[in-house]
Amino acid sequence: MNKIEVENVNFYYGDFHALKEISISIESNSVVAFIGPSGCGKTTLLRLFNRMNDLIPNTRLTGKIIIDQQDIYQKGIQVDRLRKNVGMVFQRPNPFPKSIFENIAYGLRVNGISNKKFIQERVEETLRGAALWDEVKDKLKKSAFELSGGQQQRLCIARAMAIAPSILLMDEPASALDPISTAKIEELITELKKDFTVVIVTHNMQQAARISDKTAYFYLGEMVEYDYTKTIFTNPRKESTQNYITGRFG
Repeated sequence: MNKIEVENVNFYYGDFHALKEISISIESNSVVAFIGPSGCGKTTLLRLFNRMNDLIPNTRLTGKIIIDQQDIYQKGIQVDRLRKNVGMVFQRPNPFPKSIFENIAYGLRVNGISNKKFIQERVEETLRGAALWDEVKDKLKKSAFELSGGQQQRLCIARAMAIAPSILLMDEPASALDPISTAKIEELITELKKDFTVVIVTHNMQQAARISDKTAYFYLGEMVEYDYTKTIFTNPRKESTQNYITGRFG
């Protein structure tokens, strides 16, 4: 079953036509990578999936984005509920200025959960899920800022997982990290698709090749090609995809 269905989407920042006639289907429990040069529209599309672009004035969308068989831009959609279902992890780790424990517990409390035992279990469960528990279990009361960059990013992934979304959006989650931390994040993403649908924007083509099931290549607001990752990287249909992947431009 498709988790996300994008139908003929155009998106404008003022007069600038940022996305042009985008249609894409993203299957449940898969990892899909968006690649392409800077300014090609991949992050704009990612942010449409949890209506983050609503926060930018003078934007306009035509077409449909359907998540779990519901058009998320229909009138009456509760954006808070949508964002609970569609978690987001940003390029730079952005832990709250709180303890490691409270970084995870905070989202649960905001969503009305007050049962201490449940919160404790959920904190442990998501830290384990983010492959971080063994590193932090003895310092849960310490500030999240004491963690390394790679640990902070895994904490942010755990925080996004804690409120049980079904989709995780990741905007270049490893671009600010060293190679060892990047490898841990990549291992984690491969694990996460058992429980989540993951959409990742990445500039790192090797990363897309390693972790994604399908890859979409964007250029100047258009989706040039979308296929199984192996096909995109070994036998793309479009010459411009081939040129980008082989480093001839972009």
